[in-house]
Amino acid sequence: MRLLLTTDTHVPKRARELPAALLAAIDAADVVVHAGDWVDEATLDLLEARSRRLVAVYGNNDGPGLRARLPEVARVRLGGVRFAVVHETGAAQGREERCARRFPDTDVLVFGHSHIPWDSMAAGGLRLLNPGSPTDRRREPYRTYMTAEADGGTLSAVRLHRLETPEHPERPASR
Repeated sequence: MRLLLTTDTHVPKRARELPAALLAAIDAADVVVHAGDWVDEATLDLLEARSRRLVAVYGNNDGPGLRARLPEVARVRLGGVRFAVVHETGAAQGREERCARRFPDTDVLVFGHSHIPWDSMAAGGLRLLNPGSPTDRRREPYRTYMTAEADGGTLSAVRLHRLETPEHPERPASR
């Protein structure tokens, strides 16, 4: 099962539209996971229309319309892997331990908010993934999203994708 992980799209606040490379990756994915901060309902409508399956939550920048359509936390089993999706996880320090306590029956936690890509493992085996943002890199050198595969209860082929910007042409990530 091919997964696309994204978050913090902030359309139209930070970008007028989603990058073409992200849209192509959405079309190729079996499941799209979005960890919140859509900002507008049109982006949710677009991903619902383009995705074979969408797993999504709302973020702190999402208003009443998005909050009425999306949960704060989503839980799903994909390819035998137990996922949870949430927008905010708090400070980076202590994140693994805090999230392992909050999501004890989870294999992978997908989160957003910081716009900083993150891939770590908690002591009990919970994997934490933040795909960064495809539209607003903030202090990061690249705008990003992630892809992965889930099959037979195993998450594999996790890859951080860098999106082209005028100052940084797209190159394969060194992960």
